[in-house]
Amino acid sequence: MLQRLIRFFQKAPKEQTDEHGIVLDSVPNHVAIIMDGNGRWARKRGLPRIAGHRAGMQTVKEITTAADDIGVKVLTLYAFSTENWKRPTDEVDFLMRLPEEFLRLELATLMKRNCRIRILGYPEGLPEHTRRVVRDAELKTKDNTGLILNIALNYGSRAEMLHAVKQIAQDVADGKLQAEDIDEQTMDDALLTRGLPDPDLMIRTSGEVRLSNFLLWQVAYTELWFTDMFWPDFKREDFFHAIREFQGRGRRFGGLK
Repeated sequence: MLQRLIRFFQKAPKEQTDEHGIVLDSVPNHVAIIMDGNGRWARKRGLPRIAGHRAGMQTVKEITTAADDIGVKVLTLYAFSTENWKRPTDEVDFLMRLPEEFLRLELATLMKRNCRIRILGYPEGLPEHTRRVVRDAELKTKDNTGLILNIALNYGSRAEMLHAVKQIAQDVADGKLQAEDIDEQTMDDALLTRGLPDPDLMIRTSGEVRLSNFLLWQVAYTELWFTDMFWPDFKREDFFHAIREFQGRGRRFGGLK
């Protein structure tokens, strides 16, 4: 018996890792990131908050490229929440123009990488110039089959769930759905993330340890990873470090491994 076990483990295939130590066959399908700390990064350097947001835009480029390089299928970035409208008007105005600047600079590269851009949120609440540029990016990349770059813009999870519940209730009232047939899949299909896998890993920068109304339904069994680094300081190697830690965890989804 012992000899058979020894032979079994000797024949077991070794995990294939890349140059970053990432196991290639267990890369998370979906990574979500709360990009926090731009303002504090700027304040620490005596700069206006908008300087932190512009620096954070460079990190978006770097991490999107890193995720694509290792085979992540969906990258969801929390760019602007439904609560962020409470910020000073000049900061909000700047944030509403950042998508235009980012896409003007990076859309060609995203197209070459076969990336698809999706906006997760409620575009009707955005300024017209912001709606126009993100709608154009979605249309130009809609047939791409690589990494989905999911940009959460004017997004809030509670609003998303309320909207989904109202839609389901209307379907029941219209006779399209029976109440007893409502299940988790019904809810999944009514959410803005329909058709996408739930996040395997959620990263939050800046030292804050909370979800901030982000993908609350979808992260029920997501692995959480927090770092004290501000978003503009978060680099490619830091992202790979988070992936390696994710790969070292045991995911049981409520059962036994």
